[in-house]
Amino acid sequence: MPGIHEVNLKVLVMDTDFYALHAINGFLAWDRRTRVTYLSDSLEQMWAYIDRTPLAELPDVVLLDSDHLGGPTELRRTIHELCRHIEDVRVICLAQQVDPALVEAAAEAGARGFLLKNDVRLQIAWAIVYSLPRDFIITHSVKKATAHLSNRRVLRASTLPEMKKFPELTDRIRQAIKLCVVEGMPAHLAADEMGISLHTIRGYIKEGYRILEAYDETEYPVDMTPQERAFMRFTAFENERDEDHHYSEAS
Repeated sequence: MPGIHEVNLKVLVMDTDFYALHAINGFLAWDRRTRVTYLSDSLEQMWAYIDRTPLAELPDVVLLDSDHLGGPTELRRTIHELCRHIEDVRVICLAQQVDPALVEAAAEAGARGFLLKNDVRLQIAWAIVYSLPRDFIITHSVKKATAHLSNRRVLRASTLPEMKKFPELTDRIRQAIKLCVVEGMPAHLAADEMGISLHTIRGYIKEGYRILEAYDETEYPVDMTPQERAFMRFTAFENERDEDHHYSEAS
């Protein structure tokens, strides 16, 4: 997978769900490899933005809510139009539930992935970067639900790895990391939420940072904060190097 310094992707997010739209924006904001340039809650809003945006500022990636476009035919048309308007754009479809017909339509139209929101969640930036050297990516739930399809791109799709495991992280340390790092909650509020002292939660965070760092050899930009590094480590994929090695050999 490309290094942090090598990736700088402009991302447009189109999602009719207000909360999903802003959650995705928040998760992408933590990762310097992705820069959200526009949030849209409708196709009309998305197309208006694309029409008025200079060529150099058009997105490299479009995250497209596929659930509410009007079915497979409209999904195909939307993806075709995006590819026609934006050269080399990567369209990645998101959905709340798996509809095999939508997955097949996305693959046929040239999308680069179909991901279930509940599968990918805070790993959305990792998923985008994971798609870069791959033809079509899916999550585990999508793979299971589309096993009967004959579409070649779906059958040969790369399945996102599981979230990286950190055996030393206790449930309480993991909860502290989620509250203070993933959700950005101030330490004193997180301490109240967990029913512990401020001193204790600071200890949890310090120990969590140590554990996350011990399992990671990635080189990060010198100006990246400990919180940024912790988020990227906490949300990384399992066996990333093994996956990349397997891909290189297959190529």
